[in-house]
Amino acid sequence: MKRIILFTSLCISISLAVFSCKEASKKVVTTAPITFTKEGILSVFKQETDSLLIQLDIEIAETAYETQTGLMYRNSMEDGQGMLFIFPDVAYHSFYMKNTKFPLDIIYIDEQLKVATIIKNAQPLSESSLPSLVPVNYVLEVKAGLSDVWGLNTGDRIAFQKS
Repeated sequence: MKRIILFTSLCISISLAVFSCKEASKKVVTTAPITFTKEGILSVFKQETDSLLIQLDIEIAETAYETQTGLMYRNSMEDGQGMLFIFPDVAYHSFYMKNTKFPLDIIYIDEQLKVATIIKNAQPLSESSLPSLVPVNYVLEVKAGLSDVWGLNTGDRIAFQKS
């Protein structure tokens, strides 16, 4: 009888120990996907004819944080969208694709709003430097391949307005 009481007491003690200890809850941190925010409209014009090649909704990167982050951590972008970087100075600028998940065409634009350098099909997640060949004041990023679809060339020009 003592064995049964001892065994029962032991079982109850173990049960209480197991069930009274709370398992540490694991917190899963999730972040909302970064989505496109339309902040203006950008038009691209052919140099020779001044005809409209394309009109895009643009998100504008002007602050240091926006410029450093750009399209990083996003999953995609639509064909009719772009990100326009506006720099406070005319200088040689260089971009890379660190933390950018999809390929881009990077279009460097001079202070006269003319296309100066086109980097086609910049590869996702690459940390290789992708520099402008001349001093520029703006950069337009769009989905890879679109500059070819539009027939974009150096000397073509842009115009944009903020919303």
